[in-house]
Parts: sequence; C-alpha cells; structure tokens
Amino acid sequence: MKIYNTLTRQKEEFVPIEEGKVRMYVCGPTVYNLIHIGNARPMIVFDTFRRYLEYKGYEVNYVSNFTDVDDKIIHKAQEEGVDAGEISARYIEECKKDMQALNVKPASVHPLATQEIEGMIEMISSLIDKGYAYRAADGTVYFRTGRFAEYGKLSHKNLEDLQAGHRDLKVAGELKEEPFDFVLWKPKKEGEPAWESPWCEGRPGWHIECSVMSKKYLGETIDIHAGGEDLIFPHHENEIAQSEAASGKEFAHYWMHNGFLNIDNRKMSKSLGNFFTVREIEQKYDLQVLRFFMLSAHYRSPLNFSADLMEAARSGLERILTAAENLKRLKDSGIDGKMTAEEEELCEKAQEFEKKFEDAMEDDCNTADAGSAVFELVKFINTNASGQNTKAFLGRLYDELHVLCDVLGIIIEKEEEILDADIEKMIQERQEARKNKDFARADQIRDELAQKGIILKDTREGVTWKRA
Repeated sequence: MKIYNTLTRQKEEFVPIEEGKVRMYVCGPTVYNLIHIGNARPMIVFDTFRRYLEYKGYEVNYVSNFTDVDDKIIHKAQEEGVDAGEISARYIEECKKDMQALNVKPASVHPLATQEIEGMIEMISSLIDKGYAYRAADGTVYFRTGRFAEYGKLSHKNLEDLQAGHRDLKVAGELKEEPFDFVLWKPKKEGEPAWESPWCEGRPGWHIECSVMSKKYLGETIDIHAGGEDLIFPHHENEIAQSEAASGKEFAHYWMHNGFLNIDNRKMSKSLGNFFTVREIEQKYDLQVLRFFMLSAHYRSPLNFSADLMEAARSGLERILTAAENLKRLKDSGIDGKMTAEEEELCEKAQEFEKKFEDAMEDDCNTADAGSAVFELVKFINTNASGQNTKAFLGRLYDELHVLCDVLGIIIEKEEEILDADIEKMIQERQEARKNKDFARADQIRDELAQKGIILKDTREGVTWKRA
C-alpha cells in the first residue's frame, strides 16, 4: 500500500510501526456550531481509509479529538449568555449525530482538550526546561521556533524567509522574542474559562492540545497524522516542532491531507452566502449521497460541490442500491444447491473487480477509482444475475458488493420502512420524555428515528417529520 506523504512530497510504501497495527490521529472540529460540509470531507475520507485498513486486517487505533476550548466557543457562549462548556457539550453531541448520519464510525477515542490540561502543562514545562519555550512578562508561554532546527519541514517553508517577510509582525511592546514564536499557554481574560498553571491562570494554545492528546492515546511516535490541507501550516508544523522537541523522536511517519472543498467553484464562505452545514444538505439529500459525492474525487484533489454534481452522485448511488436490492430479491427466490461450473467461473471474473477496487485503494486511497470498480461490479451483476441462478451464486455476488460498499461506508442493507403510525407513536413518547425532563431518552428516540431515515424538526407549532 502506498500513501502520499506530505512530509516528503511523494508516495511511500506504508510500513506500520508495529506489524498488524495502525496508530492514526485525525484533527477533529472546533465545536461552536453545527459542522459544515467542509468539516465533513476529512471525516469521510479518513473514515474510509480507516475502513480499508480494517478490511485489510489491521487493528486501527483511530483517535480524533474535539477542540472544546477556543476563542470561537467563548464568543458563542458570550453571545448566548451561557457557559462555554455548555456550548461545546451541545455541539459535540450535534457533531456526533451528523457523523452517525454520514456513517462515519466513532473513533477509538474522542478526547476533549479540556480533559487533558494536566498533560499539556507537563509538556510545556518540559519544553521550557529544554530551552524550547519561554515565559513572557504577562504569563504567556511561547515556543521558540528558531530553536527547532527542522521547523518548516512539513510545509516546506523556510523559517528565515518567513521571518524576513513578516518583520512587521514584531511591533513595539511585543512580548515574544521572534514573530513566528507561537503560543503554548495564554493568560485568561475576563469571563473566559481558565486553569491554574505554573505561569499564570489561563488556557492552552491550540497547537499543544493535539500533540498531548496524540501522545497520550497513541504514543510519542504514530503511524499516520491526517487532516485538511489548511492545517499543514501552522497547526501541523507547530505540532511537529513541539512534539519532537519534547520527545526527541519523530512525531508521525506519514502525513495525509485532503484538498479543499469549493462551492460552485468558489471558496465556501458565509459572506458569499455559499456556506452549508451538513444539516442543511440533509434537508435536500440523503446523507449517503453526500458521502458518495465526497468519495467521487481523490482526497488530495480540490472538490467542487454543486447541485449538478450532487445529482450525479445521487444517480450513481441509486444504481448501486438498485442492483443490491434486485440481487437480494433474486437471492431470496434463487435455486437451492451448489453453484454450477458456469457460476463458479463467473465468480472468479467478479473477483477481478474486487482486485481493481483494492488496487485503487492501495494507491493512496484512490476512492474515485475504487468507486469505478464498484460500478463495474454492478454492471456485471446486472448482466449475469437472474432468477435462474443458484442462491449460492447470487449470495456470493451480494456479499462481494456488500463488502466493497462497506469499505466506502455505503449502506446497501436498507432497514424495513417504519410505518407512519409508529413514527407518530415514537414522537409522542419523545414529547412525554421531554416534558418529564428525561432528555437522554428524548435524544435516544430522535437518534433511533434518524437511523430509520426519519428527520424531526421542532417548531413552535410542534414536531414535524419527513423521510430522508
């Protein structure tokens, strides 16, 4: 298997640190609002890569954090007049619901930054002791980028050139020694959450959070670190600097980054009015369509979101689901007994599509070509499967299609449709639970309905619902 490593700018053969096991860290969202479709791309593509690793027999320890202390969270809390912890807890739960709807598997661990403060203080103290960090007069702790000789090796930026081009960043009264020294710990401001530390009452900088969480749950050196390409600099560059300065070891062997998502060939932006949350897309499309669309291009390529491309994804997904449904129906009424010699031969031909699928995924997680292999298998199924075949043959084809779609996170096993009366009964039970302040049960009912493709909307007039 080959992976394009951002660090070396080339495809490299994947060799895990420990045979049969993979340690993988993917930077998660900052939880101050509902996730948007730009957030969804890394979630989907790296979930798919994880699924493929597991399909190949690897035991994957997959860690993806929630950044639950940040300026944006604090600002949102101040706007609503609530505690920052209430904002982050709310949107962590909403994010998990969206991930479930996108069929993104839960991580092995979803660490929260606020629960790892002690480890952050320990790492910062170590960096100060080693001369890689210093405390400024106001209690802020900075990392000395100039002290780390390999700074810029991931982003391929030269620190001297960066500093020469940004001397204007160092203004009168600036407390840091050099413009590109970055914050490890910052003093609290009024109304902000804060923790005691040896330097001041305050909170961690963003970059140190991921270094500490990765170290705690995966070890000082990991196999794969992944995220969006917008994180290469400064976030991942700074993670490398502080992690390797603290441990004296290589932080990650492979760095994977997905390309940007554009909307109608323009950068997604609230100011342009082309900013979409996953929930907004869910109002128009089954989220399996969004997932299938996200996998239609290579993960490192820019991806353009448009109504036409989403319709194409919906049409393509429908072809796969229709083939699966027809195959299942044929299988149920197929002929009992062993496969014929002709069917055995056809099964061998079908395995060629599985080989094409694996070749695509082995080539730097090329989901676009892997999807093409699935379409070839679908065409083969439509041509060769009929009511005159044995159940064994039809079952073999179905299993192959099911396994490949499962790697892509595409669900072909549709649950039996729930009746309207049963939906109304569950909504009534949810309303009773909310009335009794049993919010856990109310959320559970909403999740159960969501899994069955039923979307609820709470309005002033009551609860409305629709099928996805």
